[in-house]
Amino acid sequence: MDRIVIRELLVRCVLGVDDEERREMQDVLITVALHADLRRAGESDRLEDAIDYRSVKKEILAAADGSRYRLVEALAERVASLCLSHAGVERADVTVEKPGSLRFARSAAIEITRVRS
Repeated sequence: MDRIVIRELLVRCVLGVDDEERREMQDVLITVALHADLRRAGESDRLEDAIDYRSVKKEILAAADGSRYRLVEALAERVASLCLSHAGVERADVTVEKPGSLRFARSAAIEITRVRS
């Protein structure tokens, strides 16, 4: 299966369980890998045959912007669901990373994989 990868999309949102995390928006990095058969698009060179990853990016930004998730896992599930709603995407690997969320660590991240049912 082929993959389209959007790496480290920077979003700003309220994310966390602590009062301090709930007061202000923070930077969150989202990486997605969309698994799909890309042969047709490669052969035809037509956007109509491709996965429109620009629209996927816009949907992820819209879902995160203004969101107030408590758990990183919940945001990751929402992103995976958005990715799988696009025709042709059979599997979505999603990483949601919170830079600076753990002392002595650059970041903490959740990685999930969801498959079209």
